[in-house]
Amino acid sequence: MQNNTNLSVHYEKSSAVWQLSEIFLQTIPFGHDRLVFCCIGTDRSTGDALGPLIGSQLTSNFAFPFEVIGTLEKPLHALNLLDTYNDLQIGIEIPFVIAIDACLGEQSRIGMIIVDEGPLYPGRAVKKQLPPIGDLSIKGVVNVGGFMEAQVLQNTRLHLTYTMSEKIARALQLSWQRHLLKNKNTSYNYPNYNKTRQQIGYSNFR
Repeated sequence: MQNNTNLSVHYEKSSAVWQLSEIFLQTIPFGHDRLVFCCIGTDRSTGDALGPLIGSQLTSNFAFPFEVIGTLEKPLHALNLLDTYNDLQIGIEIPFVIAIDACLGEQSRIGMIIVDEGPLYPGRAVKKQLPPIGDLSIKGVVNVGGFMEAQVLQNTRLHLTYTMSEKIARALQLSWQRHLLKNKNTSYNYPNYNKTRQQIGYSNFR
């Protein structure tokens, strides 16, 4: 994995979706036999709805073939996270889990989308004791932390949360498409792989 300073993108950057897809290509093992996206949060809080929004957007795209847990209809939150985590450990194939959640941070970091190797610690911002989850984590800084965190999340603008979720979901879909294209081009020794952005319609992923 590359240096962590290179693993964050502001959602308003003009090339945010493309840059995120680059990061996801380098960090998500799309060839894993069991890849699971855990989109953590609740639809009862505008700030904490980032994960469920992403989950709903991914599951509405039939071209995204991976297991997604946590949507607006069926959120993955404090009440069911432990049972979900335990269920994921059952089976022959241990999954590679990408955990996605909103977080709070400094004023200057609001809007940053951060990818980290290792698990998320959901509920930490609001002082909840929940098990760490994920082999890789994707976090969106939606508001300022440090004081009355639950109320801060409740009063976060939905526009910010929704726009960030849209960028992350599109970048995940794009990185999967680019993974498929890369494998296809490698198999056929296609000479124009450097033109990937034009081949898959880069203008649609800004």
